[in-house]
Amino acid sequence: MRDEESRYEAVSSRDARFDGEFFFAVATTGIYCRPSCPAVTPKRKNVRFYPTAAAAQGNGFRACRRCRPDAVPGSAEWNVRADVVGRAMRMIGDGVVDREGVPGLARRLGYSARQVQRQLNAELGAGPVALARAQRAHTARVLLQTTELPVTDIAFASGCASVRQFNDTIRTIYARTPSQLRAETGTGTGARRARGAGVPLRLAHRGPYAAREVFDLLAAEQVPLVEEVVGEPGARTYRRTLRLPHGTGIAAVDERSAGSWLEARIHLTDLRDLSTAVQRLRRLFDLDADPYAVDDLLAADPLLAERVAARPGVRSPGTADPEEFALRTLMEPGEAGELVEAYGKVLDTPCGGLTRVFPEPGVLAASASGPGLRALAAALADGAVRLDAGADRDEAEQALLRVPGMTVPAARLIRMRALGDPDVDPYGTPGSGRWRPWRSYGVRRTL
Repeated sequence: MRDEESRYEAVSSRDARFDGEFFFAVATTGIYCRPSCPAVTPKRKNVRFYPTAAAAQGNGFRACRRCRPDAVPGSAEWNVRADVVGRAMRMIGDGVVDREGVPGLARRLGYSARQVQRQLNAELGAGPVALARAQRAHTARVLLQTTELPVTDIAFASGCASVRQFNDTIRTIYARTPSQLRAETGTGTGARRARGAGVPLRLAHRGPYAAREVFDLLAAEQVPLVEEVVGEPGARTYRRTLRLPHGTGIAAVDERSAGSWLEARIHLTDLRDLSTAVQRLRRLFDLDADPYAVDDLLAADPLLAERVAARPGVRSPGTADPEEFALRTLMEPGEAGELVEAYGKVLDTPCGGLTRVFPEPGVLAASASGPGLRALAAALADGAVRLDAGADRDEAEQALLRVPGMTVPAARLIRMRALGDPDVDPYGTPGSGRWRPWRSYGVRRTL
């Protein structure tokens, strides 16, 4: 979908498969939309195409009020790509620019700020500041329309440095004031809730979503006090605690998919963590995947064809905490729960069976019993092994293999789940080479 004529065909047919993969703007109206926007298709001569919402915003277009292009799933390309642009997009989504600025992003990527700016502008039509601003605006809209929080609180919770910057951002992107945006009805975001009720969210996904397999896996892996899956199959809720940059949180996600999204709720001790928490849930549930591309390739293999036809949209789940997942990979059955009870930080406000967050690597480096687990915890704590959103996957795997006690299958499983690599086979499945670049999805079909 690189050439503009193909993109215009997608817009004309309102093809939701490409929502988030590109955006189109209409010169005569000054708005930009997702490809599936239900409005009348504009004339080709008036249409402009952009790779990101930030690029459309930077060219003076405001978000469409009907199709809400700022709320679409992220492009699957950022999960597939292992280059600087892909890594940068994952880190911006995790809130690195908001917390550390462009210099912090560049330092993590190993490039100068000027090089990062140039590469993002060249491919995405927007630099890191504009991309982060687009994310802040979406967070602000969600908070304005789903909570009763004061506008001042929302300004800082969304990542803005001042109320003035917040007001300018909302006016630029939505062509309304924050008060006007809050007063809108019929937006599909639900009734506003008070601070104590948490933030209700709709986590958008692209195409069919096989939720049963994801929730089965999460139920099988759950660690007491940190995670729980409640309810009957088909109507389950997954709940877990989160350790976040500014505090802690509790997230709940429902199994029953409502159209093109999963219903979720997030309770945070510090609302500045909202964008980061959302992105980590998206990685856990693999919500930015492109099931059309994945299933098309896997269905061509006779071994998987019937399974793909019977259950389209099977995902390759990630994790909400990469370091936690890596450590759990080396633990014996039942050991994770014991370590959480002994060393996990107790939540200020426990919720049901969720009372603790998973212990930090530095704590386990001094307290875990197994030498391999202690070595991995120490490597994560001192930065010898990096598993953050922008980590280089090849370098991370090699660093993991230098840890005493780490096996190749374990390192590849960590690469698949903790780093969200879509093309890894930790199990040595015969013939999996036919599934490139979607081996992670292929092996999930065989388990």
